[in-house]
Amino acid sequence: MRRRIAVVGAGPAGLTFARVLHRHGHPVTVLERDPAPDARPPGGTLDLHQGLGQLALEKAGLLAEFRALSRPEGQAMRILATDGTVLHDWPASPDDPANPEIDRGQLRDLLLGPLDVQWGRGVTQVVPGSRDGAVVHFADGRQETFDLVVGADGAWSRVRPALSSATPHYTGVTMVETSLDEVDDRHPDLARLVGDGSLAGYGVNRGLVAQRNSGGHVKVYAQFRVPLDWHTDLDPTDVEGVRESLLALFAGWADPVLDLLRRGTTFVPRPLYVLPVSHTWAHVPGLTLLGDAAHLMPPLGAGANLAMLEGAELAEAVAAGPEDLDEAVRAFEVRMWARAGRWATITADGLERLVSPDPAQALALFDEVNPS
Repeated sequence: MRRRIAVVGAGPAGLTFARVLHRHGHPVTVLERDPAPDARPPGGTLDLHQGLGQLALEKAGLLAEFRALSRPEGQAMRILATDGTVLHDWPASPDDPANPEIDRGQLRDLLLGPLDVQWGRGVTQVVPGSRDGAVVHFADGRQETFDLVVGADGAWSRVRPALSSATPHYTGVTMVETSLDEVDDRHPDLARLVGDGSLAGYGVNRGLVAQRNSGGHVKVYAQFRVPLDWHTDLDPTDVEGVRESLLALFAGWADPVLDLLRRGTTFVPRPLYVLPVSHTWAHVPGLTLLGDAAHLMPPLGAGANLAMLEGAELAEAVAAGPEDLDEAVRAFEVRMWARAGRWATITADGLERLVSPDPAQALALFDEVNPS
């Protein structure tokens, strides 16, 4: 008997889950509150790891297409001192398959493929049922019942409250994002500074990171330890006001580095939230979570990779034994919790070291990850 399965959220986790189920011939309903795939900017670049995100794409039958789109050269990494001195410069081999970069929008389109996503279906609540499964309540007042509802709807999940009382808490670190377009033509000096991959500099409780995306686009992230309400007096639409506030936070840094902020076009504050490191829940039949909805952690390269692999593994478990759906989900959760707990610990420690009173902690972390 085919089960009615829904996944809430058309991000990497939800789409990977749906795509692997589709490959196995199982229908799945994808519910997404955004009205269309391009309703908002898709975000920056992702490095997909061989044993995580790339493994998920292999399970979805998409690894060859990913390799054609990805940028192995994006693995290059350059570390600067606040005075602009190059402290480390790790080049990337153009055929290195370990962690190639791909733009989030390209990854989304790759995963979407033949999937039929119900765009504009905002979920407000999910209520566990009994034999009839879980009931999904929509923003338009309608409701539907499914045998399994998978919450892949991110940090502020509407599915999570049906399983857990945990809510994300502020890490003490805020990130402000800006960007540079046509960087090679309009800002050749910054293009050379950033290189083919990423550039980072670290000071006392400060970090500035630039990442090259495809098409001459560079994302810039200013990171700093501040109270959550640090920007309440700032109008986010006042670009020059936000710029001046950021430049004040990074006062004393070298001009070539600060030019990454001076030439930014818009600024978007993103306070960093996390869930408890060992977040678990009592199993509820007919419901489970993936990705940030299950284990929100600092954005240090693990989250999307874990989310995609979880989506692929859950889909395979569902496809392998739909007659014992609840036991398949329960076993998956135990495996997910163990792996996610390890990565949550690693990324929490990483954030503490990267945005630290002692900048040497950040340099030491990169030495561990990228030994010379």
